Amino acid sequence: MRKVRDYDAELRALSDKARSLKAKRVEQLGQLVAATGADAFDAETLAGVLLDAIGSKDASAKEAWRAKGAAFFQRRGRKGAGAAAIDGSGAATEPGGDAAGGSSGTADG
Repeated sequence: MRKVRDYDAELRALSDKARSLKAKRVEQLGQLVAATGADAFDAETLAGVLLDAIGSKDASAKEAWRAKGAAFFQRRGRKGAGAAAIDGSGAATEPGGDAAGGSSGTADG
């Protein structure tokens, strides 16, 4: 005799997993904002900057942003667990860490 599958339980488990992954992503994005020093901006300014970045058609600017971001993560990786906290390995970001050093290129505007 075949075992009856509990589709409702499987669906609940998948839903819980999706909710957990979404919460983890939101937490990681918050850690990224704090680690870069972007938490110094008010929410409206930060949202405006991100919307401009999304709407940008300038491929060279996007590549420059990508390179700057890669350099940021490499710097953080050498200084300890800062990059690990952002990539979700579970370590917490260091309060008062190198956030100012990572945001020096973005503070002008």
